[in-house]
Amino acid sequence: MFYREAGDFKTSYTEDSQTFPIKFDRYGYYVTLAVAFLVIPFIINDYWVNAVFMPFLIYSIAAIGLNILVGYCGQVSLGTGGFMAVGAYACYKLMTGFPDVSIAIHILLAGGITAAVGVLFGLPSLRIKGFYLAVATLAAQFFLVWLFNRVPWFYNYSASGQISAPERTLFGITVTGAETTAWAAYMFCLVFLVASAWIARNLTRGMAGRKWMAIRDMDIAAEIIGVNPLRAKLSAFAVSSFFIGIAGALFFAVYLGAVEVGEVFGINKSFLVLFMVIIGGLGSIFGSFAGAAFLVLLPVFLKNVLVGGLGWPTDLAAHLELVIVGGLIITFLVAEPHGLAQLWRVAKEKLRLWPFPH
Repeated sequence: MFYREAGDFKTSYTEDSQTFPIKFDRYGYYVTLAVAFLVIPFIINDYWVNAVFMPFLIYSIAAIGLNILVGYCGQVSLGTGGFMAVGAYACYKLMTGFPDVSIAIHILLAGGITAAVGVLFGLPSLRIKGFYLAVATLAAQFFLVWLFNRVPWFYNYSASGQISAPERTLFGITVTGAETTAWAAYMFCLVFLVASAWIARNLTRGMAGRKWMAIRDMDIAAEIIGVNPLRAKLSAFAVSSFFIGIAGALFFAVYLGAVEVGEVFGINKSFLVLFMVIIGGLGSIFGSFAGAAFLVLLPVFLKNVLVGGLGWPTDLAAHLELVIVGGLIITFLVAEPHGLAQLWRVAKEKLRLWPFPH
């Protein structure tokens, strides 16, 4: 009807291999960016920023990072919360140690530090895989949380053990601290998300992405055809940890402002981001967005409809959320391993052939 390729001709390989080869998709992408940058900042309030937009933006970055490692390279990881904690504490130490440096540079450096830590804990992937690698990354999760709890230097010897983000500005606009406005925090995180998605998309479509997928599909065959497992796996851990570290730094500095590592970056955080990847779709950048949106909006929807509208107890709504998420994970793992992203692709294929769907 309106989603057609008739007259949409490609005259070069570059046009044919672009991310959005169909004009309708490309225009939809431009409209989405325009709304995100030019409309939403003027209409949002504190509730929408804190309950929906900020968690969605930050968790999307974390999900993109984990998807690179799990979905594209096939390396199981349960240490996402710990790596987010590395990004948060690295950002805190940089902010307090170098107060004159831009907060944007601090967040990028925090991502770089997290990438180095990720490579260190990714070394076991050269010898083990599957369940054993999951256990190794789970050990990294508990070790990092223990480290940040037990070494006072990381929280500047604070009596409470909590870290708090100092006030910082970017181009004269406050982006961290108590005086931060809703639209400034939203725009700051949105820029990082768009940049992260663009970089991840290009990496996964290039030589690095092909090496990761070759390792994921069959590592022995990939090594035979010339893929270096050492470089491929460690580069996946580095890139994945870089994005996760940025998400952790934003989660601490811009979203919460103050964190205690055991409560905020515990094992539940690792499972939450992993569930986003599973539900959204393994090996898909769009799936990272879809999974993050679903798991951010689900509790908000249940709270407003069941608790606020129907008067259900809060704990009952929370338990229902766990039941829904658990059921969806089982369903997607059994029936559709590629998650919401695959359902979206199938729907578009049927729409392109309507009224003659296959």
